Amino acid sequence: MDLKEYKRRFAEDSSPGWDSLNASLRDEYGDLEPKHWGTIISHRLGGPDPLDGISAYPCEDGGIDHLHFVTFGYSSLYYDEESVGGDFSKFGFEMTFRLASSLPPREEPIWVCNLLQNLARYVFESGKWFDNYHWIPANGPIRADHETDIVGLAFVHDTKLQAAETPHGHVDFIQAFGITQSELDSLMNKSTTCEEIIELHRKSNPLLVTDLARKDG
Repeated sequence: MDLKEYKRRFAEDSSPGWDSLNASLRDEYGDLEPKHWGTIISHRLGGPDPLDGISAYPCEDGGIDHLHFVTFGYSSLYYDEESVGGDFSKFGFEMTFRLASSLPPREEPIWVCNLLQNLARYVFESGKWFDNYHWIPANGPIRADHETDIVGLAFVHDTKLQAAETPHGHVDFIQAFGITQSELDSLMNKSTTCEEIIELHRKSNPLLVTDLARKDG
């Protein structure tokens, strides 16, 4: 799409990037309405949170009931003439996360939104981002107010979501998956690879749902 076509199709108060992401999500979830959390002040208007929105879809796929979180903000969401025709939209991805949960959930999972916003702060401030088989320690449990052995995150392409082709460029969906201290140790001492850990989990957990109750070892 060239700039002339872009200006013809979209109004200056539109959100063509966001609309393209929603179109990809409809391919997976149809008309299912997600729970959505937005920010009071958009990041582009000076708000403190890098992500302008996070949605969570109830999902029973893969044999584990869970919530499938998807971010809005790593890519260019709003009318943006300078981004038209780019290879990648801003950082070129949005983040996803699957949390094992009863459906409907018994509590509001705000902590996941905080986790995803903190990951986005790192990306926005450092200019670095997460790619396939990247991993990081969380410097403690990924949920601070909860007893869990999940203390790190590995990153892979979300296999259930097709990449979005937006007017601003390509957007992949990168999924975060919770890992334990022993898994982090094996990555740090290079006795295994992130890909090996991920593929081992896929055998019993094909969608890589993070379960806070999973024990180390």
